[in-house]
Amino acid sequence: MSAGSRRAAFAFIFITVFLDMLAMGIAAPVLPKLITGFQGNNYGSAAHILGYFGFTWALMQFVFSPIMGALSDRFGRKPVAVLSNIGLGLDYIVLALAPSVGWLFLGRVINGITSATFSTASAYIADVTPPEGRAAKFGMLGAAFGLGFVIGPALGGFLGEIDLRLPFWFASGCGLLNGLYGFFVLPESLPPEKRAKFTWRTSHPFGALRMLQAYPVVFGLAIAVLLQRIAHDTLTTLLVLYTDYRYGWTPAMVGALLAGVGVGSMLVAGLLTGPIVKRFGEWRTLTFGMIAGAIGFTIYGLAPTGTLFLIGLPLLSLWGLAGPAMQSLMTARVGPTEQGRLQGSLSSVTSLAGMVSPLFATQSFALAIGPLKSLNLPGLSYLLAAGLVVSALLFAMRTRNAPVPT
Repeated sequence: MSAGSRRAAFAFIFITVFLDMLAMGIAAPVLPKLITGFQGNNYGSAAHILGYFGFTWALMQFVFSPIMGALSDRFGRKPVAVLSNIGLGLDYIVLALAPSVGWLFLGRVINGITSATFSTASAYIADVTPPEGRAAKFGMLGAAFGLGFVIGPALGGFLGEIDLRLPFWFASGCGLLNGLYGFFVLPESLPPEKRAKFTWRTSHPFGALRMLQAYPVVFGLAIAVLLQRIAHDTLTTLLVLYTDYRYGWTPAMVGALLAGVGVGSMLVAGLLTGPIVKRFGEWRTLTFGMIAGAIGFTIYGLAPTGTLFLIGLPLLSLWGLAGPAMQSLMTARVGPTEQGRLQGSLSSVTSLAGMVSPLFATQSFALAIGPLKSLNLPGLSYLLAAGLVVSALLFAMRTRNAPVPT
């Protein structure tokens, strides 16, 4: 693929990821509110249910992401991305019409099965980008993610003030539009001669995780990804309930906060990641990003007011430097026929984190505002998340000098 074709292909995948994240961001401020409403505004009960929802979504991701990654290695990236987005669009219709918590649960199951777009997009970037340029491109992909969360949560909060179901209808339209865009516009990135045979032995989640063990640096960084992802999902799982409980924020205010997170992530991913990695290298960039993330989570957990809570926002944005650096280090260590399997395996790792994190986050939050309320630490979950980021950094540094297969 020529340089001009690669630039055009990246523009296409950037828009694909943006539309997908827009749809997800629109729904973020309102789903916890719907669950809370179904539970008679009982925050403790809603926190428990939200945790089970997150666990189930992650379980579906754990099972199906490596299958999607292997299918993209066999049949190409485009059909997997298109089918995933159409499935997401239909899922949001189920969420928009859900008359009970049970129907919301069904929607999350469908969402977990079909949400393979980001891992497929990552494999797509690895297909069309030389190894030395991947950190910057993964950063730009993160910028698409951030841009979707700039517009999505703010729009979702605004629409949610009109009707809590309206954001889901809008998200459905975005998902279906994304699927149509991919079908008609997105070129295929994986030529037939580079495709791998599909086998169930390597496509089930545990087989996919075993693939990582063949690459010591990849395996070590995957553990760091696991710990980081638990911390990240703690942030997103609790944000609505935590800020509502502690600061009395409305859906529109939470939407504005998530938009601010998106702006910060977009600026860091789109403008800072490439130059910083070029200047300091992947390992130093990874270290700086994780330290910033740990400090940011500590501020989130201790801030007594909403104003002080916002101080952690730029630090959590700088945490976004770590992800593209790790992605670049890992993709450089596997061949072109295994990029889809790598991304599917990493999706399984993040899904394992997603299975742990919602229960960990919501139960620790319920404990902090219940039996341990006398400690006056409602932000306990975020303090624990800071510890997880520090642990991820220490583990990543232990793998830095691991041998690289030749």
